[in-house]
Amino acid sequence: MKEYLRKLPPVHELQKEKRFEEIQASFTLTNDQLTKFIQKEVSELREKLISGCLTNLHPDQGFSEMIFGNVNKKVSEWKKDRLTRVINGTGTVLHTNLGRSRLSEEAVTHVISVAQNYSNLEYQVQAGKRGSRHDIIEDLLKEATGAEAAMVVNNNAAAVFLILSALTKDKEVIVSRGQLVEIGGSFRVSSIMEESGAHLVEVGTTNKTHLYDYENAIREETAMIMKVHTSNFKTIGFTETVETDALVKLKQEHQDIVFYEDLGSGALYDFKKLGIGDEPVVKEVIDSGIDLVSFSGDKLLGGPQAGIIVGKKDIINKLKKHQLARVLRVDKLTFAALEQTLKAYLTGENASLKLPTVRDVTKSLEDIKQQTEEFTAKIKSQADTYQVEIERSTSQIGGGTMPGVELQTYVATIVHDSLSAQELASRLRACTPVIVTRIQNNRVSVDFRTVTNGEMEAVVNGFLEIEGCK
Repeated sequence: MKEYLRKLPPVHELQKEKRFEEIQASFTLTNDQLTKFIQKEVSELREKLISGCLTNLHPDQGFSEMIFGNVNKKVSEWKKDRLTRVINGTGTVLHTNLGRSRLSEEAVTHVISVAQNYSNLEYQVQAGKRGSRHDIIEDLLKEATGAEAAMVVNNNAAAVFLILSALTKDKEVIVSRGQLVEIGGSFRVSSIMEESGAHLVEVGTTNKTHLYDYENAIREETAMIMKVHTSNFKTIGFTETVETDALVKLKQEHQDIVFYEDLGSGALYDFKKLGIGDEPVVKEVIDSGIDLVSFSGDKLLGGPQAGIIVGKKDIINKLKKHQLARVLRVDKLTFAALEQTLKAYLTGENASLKLPTVRDVTKSLEDIKQQTEEFTAKIKSQADTYQVEIERSTSQIGGGTMPGVELQTYVATIVHDSLSAQELASRLRACTPVIVTRIQNNRVSVDFRTVTNGEMEAVVNGFLEIEGCK
């Protein structure tokens, strides 16, 4: 082992070799950057030699080629984009792991324009003086929801935290036990309430809460009645909840109490009219007379990640002035994407179909079947190693939205002659662009609900590249 350790070339000698210059030029690295990669590789190689992890070494073997070969691979991996494009073949529209909502072309174009140039983020152009970023799209949110005022923070969890911190610190908030939810990332309503300084008052039971439960809990220390819309789970059976209208009437008897509903997903498009779920439209909730509503920007709305707060003007103004408003504020790119997303809802019903989320949720069976048949025909005509069938199935909306709602769809199920379903799915994830699929009954399944016509060629090519298992 000592003999091999003596043969390890020093870093300064490796810097003089031709391979050093070739790798440096190939990946446009500085001398210091490449040297750090080499130092790390030499150090790791030394540790492997000492621990005996390297076997079958020839007595006369040199280590330069091994070092530069490994460095080349690691630099290549390091240079790849961390955040990369993925084709979603799962059929889950709001796939949290895949970034939830895709932006519309108009939103992307506007984001690029704002990113490449200076903007009026906090500048009143006509007055020639400082402005507020809160004003940029407030008018659009007011028009879309019917609220008196609006503001935007970086996600809906932040919206909940800001509202509780600004309005209920050291005071009591009444919440039904059946609404003390936990969502992704271990975000619990009870925990966020504790962090905000509010005192939780639980009413009712897990499955049943009555209006009198709220009435009996109200006292001098009560600052808020909070309703959490169960957008990420569904309780069925012997259940009862208090509707928003009834709680609005109760709040009217106690004018000093704020009635706030965390809608979670938040829809501006009425999916109910197509028989898809029972998600309330934000405007309907505002019209009921509620004080405050918050919802996500990157779920059913179909825009960027954001927490949107709409409601009574005096309350929104108080939130805008709170110190957390600056901590949780969004940047110009989010505003740019959200602006164009909202405009899609305000320029006619068909315009909202420009939003990929709305388009995919409402995508017709006929369109999905046509894409599935096109894919199947191309694979069968060009690849002998696949068995491809078309089957009826269901898609999920995802993102903790409309639990229990299943969208009818068609899928292409694929079996490879020599690869297992897990191996084939893994090969597809190694494609460029990455292709993510489902595995059902030991077969790879592609649901074209979430695959655009423009992505069809890439999906077909991904399977054809794998065909020979080369």
